[in-house]
Amino acid sequence: MATATERNGTGRGLGARLRATSKVLPEHARAHNRSLVLQHLFHEGPTSRADLARATSLTRVTISDLVSVLITEGLVEELGTRPGQRVGKPAILVGLRTDAYQIVAVDLTEHGHMRGAVLSLTGEIMVRRQLDIDGRTGDELVDLLTRFVRRLVAAAGHPVIGVGVGSPGIIDLDGRVVEAPNRGWYDVPLAEVLAERLGLPVHVANDANTAALGEFTYGGATGSMLVVTVGAGVGAGVVVDGVRVHGQRDAAGEIGHVTVVDDPSTGSGRRAEECACGRRGCLETVLSVPALRSAVEGRSPEDSDAALASAGRVLGVTLAPVVSALNLTEVLLSGPRDLLDGPLREAALDTIRQRTMPAINTGLQLRMAALDEDVVLAGAAVLVLSAQLGVS
Repeated sequence: MATATERNGTGRGLGARLRATSKVLPEHARAHNRSLVLQHLFHEGPTSRADLARATSLTRVTISDLVSVLITEGLVEELGTRPGQRVGKPAILVGLRTDAYQIVAVDLTEHGHMRGAVLSLTGEIMVRRQLDIDGRTGDELVDLLTRFVRRLVAAAGHPVIGVGVGSPGIIDLDGRVVEAPNRGWYDVPLAEVLAERLGLPVHVANDANTAALGEFTYGGATGSMLVVTVGAGVGAGVVVDGVRVHGQRDAAGEIGHVTVVDDPSTGSGRRAEECACGRRGCLETVLSVPALRSAVEGRSPEDSDAALASAGRVLGVTLAPVVSALNLTEVLLSGPRDLLDGPLREAALDTIRQRTMPAINTGLQLRMAALDEDVVLAGAAVLVLSAQLGVS
């Protein structure tokens, strides 16, 4: 199957929309039109050829040819006539064969274990697995991940069209982990290594960017949002006007290693803890799951709430310039609800509102991700859908 770039003619950064919406240049026309058809069937369900032509602004001849090819490939099937139709020749509905293929997804966000699943094309989780990492990093972790994915592929009940992996760190569009300090990965061609070992297409992206894809495709999030993932580290995925933002060096949303705690002499009241990146006072040292667990351990409920609210204020200070600069409508938190959904979230929202103009913060939502703990798994599935089918 062709890649997303081959199919949609898309590039990096702003301007590469997540969903195809109209016709494009001739050199990309067939691939793009194919994506238009699959997008419509994916989001709208079974449709007649005539309705597909109207919805996509393609000719009926073009639609007929594309549907025939997709049926031959086993991606689309005819489903009979529309119920209740009485006037004129019955229109035959065609639909995406969502039960014919499956996707393997892996979430590496958590500190002590990796989570994996086999999903249908519609995002339904068919099989779940979890495996302790036991402190492995570097090549040992790559080997463990390979074995884990093999077990998931073996557990699939239908052919697997690809593997998606959401991982902490800076990851380029080829699935190369440029830098993931918590995993001991530096310049690791993770997608290439896994694809060679597994014999399947593999797509790897930053876990926060992956979470943003999951919320956009399956969670009903708006087209201008930021998803903050809180696990072993802290990251953010950014979507602006329906466009996923990569950045010049694929590091857009890398907020976990922004320094937010200065030397105690400044009067911040916090000690600048050493971070895995080698610096002190990064957001990750305040907001990661290990940091939050440590902050509330052994404390009374009142003191725990105060500690979480303090971390929330730090998050709010960090996010206020981002929300204002991009005029975002939603900020989503992905991570343990017992830590994030309460004093921390409320303090973060209050802080953002205090530090931004009413024109920016009116109507702003700061909520938990709709897909909860499955958000990165869902997004990893979208990595595959987008790359292999041009669907998001």
